Amino acid sequence: MLWAAAVCLLSAGCNGFNKMLNSNDYDAKYAAAMKYYNENMYTRAAQLFENLSLYYRGKENAENIAWYYAMTLYKQKDYYTAGYQFNRFARQFPYSDRMEEACFYSAYCKYMDSPDYNLDQSGTREAIEEFETFAERWPRSTRIPEVNNCLDELRQKLIRKDYEIAYGYYFIEEYHAAYESFRQFLNRYPEAAVREDAMFYMLESSYRYAIGSREDKVYERLQQVVNDFDKFSNSFSNSSRLAAAQDIYTKTRQTMADIKARNEKNQKK
Repeated sequence: MLWAAAVCLLSAGCNGFNKMLNSNDYDAKYAAAMKYYNENMYTRAAQLFENLSLYYRGKENAENIAWYYAMTLYKQKDYYTAGYQFNRFARQFPYSDRMEEACFYSAYCKYMDSPDYNLDQSGTREAIEEFETFAERWPRSTRIPEVNNCLDELRQKLIRKDYEIAYGYYFIEEYHAAYESFRQFLNRYPEAAVREDAMFYMLESSYRYAIGSREDKVYERLQQVVNDFDKFSNSFSNSSRLAAAQDIYTKTRQTMADIKARNEKNQKK
């Protein structure tokens, strides 16, 4: 009996909501949407706000409806759609008192929707761009500490992604690609925590690429190895990898000396 009563109440509630959704009494519909929102019934509120948005376009309640529609989507953790709606709100109501919050939530939704580091990071870069724009536009916002924390997390994700791409080339012995990837990584992220590892793997990739080159290119490419060793040893004079780097340098110098002696010998013939 209790189960049957619950079903009847649920059915009555659904019928009442569907009736309101299809109603032409837009003031009542707006009041119902706000009531559902305030009672945390975000799915129903979102349906009503979406339904109301066309009717109230250009009218007095248009801004409220657009705002609460975006918020209901955010509350439901539909970050992709919510981000789109917050961005749309910012474009439609550029003079709104909620403009700062809309721009924050637009970026924050992209942050929440950012994929794991091993997936495509286009969304992560978009979130970084929006947060940076927000910080430039509202440098004194109370949101700035949160923005900076989000930016740090997003940048670390890109750092990990790009480092592992470079290391992946090293692992499969594609040393030229590894060298270029590590070089670009170091230029892009000069303060990365893995900078020491990246510089060492770049040095080793440089050496292995050089000695695997055709004969007339080896000496020239070994000169780059010497330059890379100098940069590594100057930057990390106390590195645990310094002995391994020194070994690469010693072998490089010996190979260069052998090539030079062989060339001089051939010239004397």
